[in-house]
Amino acid sequence: MSSALVFGIVLISSHRCSSSSKAMVSTFNKIHSVCRSSHPYPRSEVQRVPVADDKVSWTIDHPEYKPVEFTQPFIHGQVWADEEITPENKSQFKWNTLDEHQVNRVGHNGVYTIDPDTGRPRNPFGRTGLSGRGSLGRWGPNHAADPLVTRWMKNEEGEVVKDPESGKPRLEFLAIQRRVGKMWALPGGMVDKGEQALDTAQRELCEEALNSSEWNLNEDKQQKHLVSELFAKSEPVYKGYIDDARNTDNAWMETVALHAHDPTDGNRTRALRMLGGFSGRCAMGADFIFY
Repeated sequence: MSSALVFGIVLISSHRCSSSSKAMVSTFNKIHSVCRSSHPYPRSEVQRVPVADDKVSWTIDHPEYKPVEFTQPFIHGQVWADEEITPENKSQFKWNTLDEHQVNRVGHNGVYTIDPDTGRPRNPFGRTGLSGRGSLGRWGPNHAADPLVTRWMKNEEGEVVKDPESGKPRLEFLAIQRRVGKMWALPGGMVDKGEQALDTAQRELCEEALNSSEWNLNEDKQQKHLVSELFAKSEPVYKGYIDDARNTDNAWMETVALHAHDPTDGNRTRALRMLGGFSGRCAMGADFIFY
């Protein structure tokens, strides 16, 4: 998830923390740009065909458009990945539905269209300069979930810390620093087949931020109980498309960001073993001023 989107989600969540009203779920409503970057496709040397802002939408005629076709070789044959779409099998794909194999092909931003010539789904936010799946396993939406865990920043006396200029309270949120690229991110991941976003968010928090692979039996029971309690009243604050560098014309990332605020003055989050897992290190200190 991009840093700009993380910032926006934290902003929405900070308003939820300070208000008793029900959270408003945000979604993506701009022209995507990250997935039209001039940089090579992630972990490759493949360059996208440039697409001008006024040519992004599929509703705009663009007869000169010839995207580069690219799917990472390692995708083929993976149990979590789709087959190539062919004239013989294209009718087997049940687009815009939860299919009989529990693969969720429903997009959060509404019904997406299918290219009548290829049988492939079309990115609902338009052209990207690249066709195929890139490094994504599914044609169409590839669903993820992102846990956003927050608490109010406290000083040594246990008082909520406020910004000296605005007088607004400071909100801390949990983030991990990726080993590759050193970028900070929410500890999210892909929704498994048949899994709900809430289950994914809790599982990914344990794996990515709490290093659950190293837990003993007692730690497993204790930490999972804490996480379950933390998310008991969680609410979605973002649901939709992600302008992700992996997106293509035919495969794209979507996520549900679930906000879980620690209601116990930080006691519950302080009991979590924030060590970081496979992807990087973890911190509950990235702070945000509530506006």
